[in-house]
Amino acid sequence: MQVRGLFAALNANKHFSFKNAEFAVDHLVIGGGVVGLAVAQRLAQTHPAKSTYLVERHGVAGEETSSRNSEVVHAGLYYPPDSLKTRLCLRGRRLLYDRCQTHNIPYKKTGKLVVAQEQQRPYIESLHAKAQKLSWPPQSHPAATHSPVLPTKLISGEEAREMEPDLHENIAAALWSPETGIVDSHTLMESLEKDIQDTENGELVYSTKVVRIDPSRDEPGWVVQLVTGDGKEGDALLARTIVNCAGLSAPLILNSILPESKRIPMYFARGSYASYRGPGIKHISHLIYPCPPISKDSHAFHSLGTHLTLDLQGKIRFGPDLDWLDPPEDHEDPDFWQKHLVPNDSKIPLMYQAVKDYLPGVTLEGFQPDYCGVRPKLVGPEAGFQDFVFRRDKANGHGEGEMISLLGIESPGLTSSLAIAEYVVEDLIGRPA
Repeated sequence: MQVRGLFAALNANKHFSFKNAEFAVDHLVIGGGVVGLAVAQRLAQTHPAKSTYLVERHGVAGEETSSRNSEVVHAGLYYPPDSLKTRLCLRGRRLLYDRCQTHNIPYKKTGKLVVAQEQQRPYIESLHAKAQKLSWPPQSHPAATHSPVLPTKLISGEEAREMEPDLHENIAAALWSPETGIVDSHTLMESLEKDIQDTENGELVYSTKVVRIDPSRDEPGWVVQLVTGDGKEGDALLARTIVNCAGLSAPLILNSILPESKRIPMYFARGSYASYRGPGIKHISHLIYPCPPISKDSHAFHSLGTHLTLDLQGKIRFGPDLDWLDPPEDHEDPDFWQKHLVPNDSKIPLMYQAVKDYLPGVTLEGFQPDYCGVRPKLVGPEAGFQDFVFRRDKANGHGEGEMISLLGIESPGLTSSLAIAEYVVEDLIGRPA
């Protein structure tokens, strides 16, 4: 299928004219999702003598992607071994579990079964073979590296049904991933907020949106214009370094400093979740993932199929499905996707049919629409794997004043968040001299 990319840019209508900066900050993080919070927290703690501001357009943290996902801590199974997604997922998983333990963040290492029918055996066998070859990522603690970074085990259908008696008889084999889990993402974000607020030079600024960015004409950096609340006029500051963690709006911000011919397209993929109460799930205690559907028009990298997840209260959800959103052609509204966040029951029959393939006892009546989320995509449905992208732009020809844009930070973004922050701060920005 063909989906139109959106090439919108911040302040494309020229509504906001240039203003001189009224004050300066060393680090400006744009976007208060879990990744932006993690980056700001790492910056504020690594560079305590420098100012770190995080600006978020919504009134609270994580209003977009970070609060609309399955809260799964991914083990790192699905992506190419040499990709940033694999490296940062493996590292992030360890950092996340460690933080949960030290900061009393609710989590549970549930483990996951990837279940396969007979013809799907090669898929889980390939996942298992890849897992055995993975190496521990950079910055891993030496004590950890004596054990496998991604332990997995191939088991028979009978063994899978011993673990999950409700599984379909046609499940011939499964891949057991004991490192997969779930986390309370809201408590995680609150802990990162508190860390930032407890630093001397860290600041959280909510209900404030970036409306214009220009290279500074004076000292190195970027002149960033901000509007708070429903205001019509912005105030300007000088940001010596920008980290663009705006998620669904990250290309929009980047495009504002690029020539029109070089703009990055944005793609939007909605995923809907359904809650379930009814028969066929009495014994469930692990996450259950089917093998993803793969055809000439679909790739496992875009969606992992309609899987079963648990929350920390034991509530069962199914999802997400995958529904590509076409932006309207008559205007370049980058927030058009927000009207697609209201869940409805139109996809429930398809979800039910997908789930019955591995849990035959479920009933259509037990499914209820729960919530929707939108993935920030850099490529459309016809493309294959797309890695996380960390793009670096300079404010002037002398290489001064950096903007680091984090693009396509979808799954496993939550799991990878602390490792993404480590990578940005330690590897890209660097420690204080």
